[in-house]
Amino acid sequence: MASNKDIKTEIYDENAVLVGLITPQQNEQKANEYINELAFLCETAGAYPQKKFFQRLDYPNPSTFVGPGKLEEIKAYIEEVKEDPERAIGLVIFDDELSPKQLKIIEKELEIKILDRTSLILDIFAKRAQTSHAKTQVALAQYKYLLPRLTRMWTHLERQRGGIGMRGPGETQIETDRRIILDKISLLKEQLIDIDKQKSVQRKNRGKLVRVALVGYTNVGKSTIMNMLSKSDVFAENKLFATLDTTVRKVTISNLPFLLSDTVGFIRKLPHDLIESFKSTLDEVREADILVHVVDISHPDFEDQVEVVEKTLADIDKTQKPVIYVFNKIDAFTYVKKDEDDLTPKLRENYSLEELKQMWMAKQNNNCIFISAQEHTNIEELKEKIYEKVKEIHVQRFPYNDFLFQIYDEDGNEE
Repeated sequence: MASNKDIKTEIYDENAVLVGLITPQQNEQKANEYINELAFLCETAGAYPQKKFFQRLDYPNPSTFVGPGKLEEIKAYIEEVKEDPERAIGLVIFDDELSPKQLKIIEKELEIKILDRTSLILDIFAKRAQTSHAKTQVALAQYKYLLPRLTRMWTHLERQRGGIGMRGPGETQIETDRRIILDKISLLKEQLIDIDKQKSVQRKNRGKLVRVALVGYTNVGKSTIMNMLSKSDVFAENKLFATLDTTVRKVTISNLPFLLSDTVGFIRKLPHDLIESFKSTLDEVREADILVHVVDISHPDFEDQVEVVEKTLADIDKTQKPVIYVFNKIDAFTYVKKDEDDLTPKLRENYSLEELKQMWMAKQNNNCIFISAQEHTNIEELKEKIYEKVKEIHVQRFPYNDFLFQIYDEDGNEE
């Protein structure tokens, strides 16, 4: 996964400092993994992750997240580089959701724009949203996030205006803003209900075609696989959350038609309000007959990513469905060969691709395949694997195979 670079190779809007904690629940290795992912999120949003700060604490400081000493260290660094246009810091990003109180105190102390992981993800979603459906979902999540933080936002506004004699009007304005936001939340919820009804009708109109949903962590190659199988042009990019809207295409393999959907990627610490807002998008997962779980096997923490996706899927849908595990990016897989004289237990990075194949094939009863979508490696085998699963369900629904002689458009509507 992308992380800090020694030399900037892209143009960024501003430089950022990243802050994470090492706790009894989150050891140093995990903290590094999370902060590297935060760096990738940062780059996706258009900011350059210039420096990372860690602190060991039993739990986050309720007022400042990190301790006062670490906050002073961060402030000193910001002061140190502020005269250099190439290095001057524009924002500080914390790798957990900050409370309204923490946001207010930290911003006052550092005198700089503060974001937490949640607000950063929301910003990326807002940037990526293309359709009215996605924009409505993101706006709802943003307003829900903003509502408890109005005091902090208004205090910031007071400081910009000088703050003299603003106490009374400030309190009045907060209540006004609260009512406005609550009204907007209600309106957005109504809009989503209408959109959900339209989507539900569309899903019903797709008839009884078998539905296959591509699921997985963000940036594992779902859209690339979608394009390859459906011969479509779904947007695919090496950035987080390249796809927000669910795309559905009719695919035919060996004269057997089915519907294939590409869904929004998951991520660790995904904001709850975002999951709530995107429930309608995730209905494609609920209504799917088969899940194709795409995994980036070249990622050093792919097992953790699999666990995150499986947990999120379990929260979304309690029903048991056939799952095909597609381990993508085998062309980028690397490992460190263990010295034969080394008697210490093998670590994750010491397992070869063949060893991982055997482990996962046994674990998933051969319901997995290893491919490279980029290099088109084992794609025919992937098609065959999907075909077998689709056929099993298809034969149950249409024992006489009359269904194959019907003609459907790309959304599965009978013509």
